[in-house]
Amino acid sequence: MRLILADDSVLLREGLTRLLDEAGHEVVAAVADAPALLDAVERHRPDVAVVDVRMPPTHRDEGLRAALEIRERHPEIGVLVLSQYVEQHYAARLLAGSTEGLGYLLKDRVSEVAEFLGALERVRAGGTALDPEVVRSLLARATRADPLSRLSPREAEVLRHLAQGLTNAAVAERLHVSLSTVEKHVNAVMDKLDLPRDPGYSRRVLAILRYLGA
Repeated sequence: MRLILADDSVLLREGLTRLLDEAGHEVVAAVADAPALLDAVERHRPDVAVVDVRMPPTHRDEGLRAALEIRERHPEIGVLVLSQYVEQHYAARLLAGSTEGLGYLLKDRVSEVAEFLGALERVRAGGTALDPEVVRSLLARATRADPLSRLSPREAEVLRHLAQGLTNAAVAERLHVSLSTVEKHVNAVMDKLDLPRDPGYSRRVLAILRYLGA
């Protein structure tokens, strides 16, 4: 895939560029600030933009705002946001809209090469890739709002994995249970969240959005 990297750390940019090159991908631009990122996106139209949440000049939310602008202007471009640690407010802003072609990972996850590359592939394919720590943080926040408190611990765990973009088969493998068991839990989650059985909507997507938005 063709990628743009945006991070003010030269070491991280160079390290990611080498990693991605060795994996057979092409980094078409590696930039250090949000304006340069937006310019590069317009010039190169990458498959995925990998963006740090905090960038110059204030190192607050420049990267996040640029990521949101990219998603508004070019919804066909995947966006994978990197963060030093879980920032619930920023994560909630990013995930408030469509989660298609969107990822949010902690920078420590980059060292787990296979997982990082897998997240990029899911985002490129229009899926969602969320760091488990981000999901846990959002789950704790959602639990306080109560609509998910009816879920059993196992059902909540299944929903957390779904929110990371995993398929039912991948969840079954991760939890070491059968596919039918996961499907049973998924159906229970949807029923307990009182999601509509409308053919015009995906109950799976609604469950994930309910979980993230709570």
